[in-house]
Amino acid sequence: MNEAPEQMAESLDLKGEVCPYTFVKTKLALDELQSGQALRIIVDNPGSAENVPRSLRSEGHIVADATKLNDTDWAITIIKA
Repeated sequence: MNEAPEQMAESLDLKGEVCPYTFVKTKLALDELQSGQALRIIVDNPGSAENVPRSLRSEGHIVADATKLNDTDWAITIIKA
């Protein structure tokens, strides 16, 4: 599912953080964006890589991309609803 965001507004490195902090910090960053802007987060926690996209989709945001970068890190691109 690759949807092109209107504009990549911010990138957030959340390595070392675990749920629910990864979700909370992602939501706070999204609150600062306008609808249609994209946020890219980097997580290194498998639970966060699964739970954050699911929770954001349930809130109406678009998860444009979720890619495993290496053995430990995932990059997740979210477009604010």
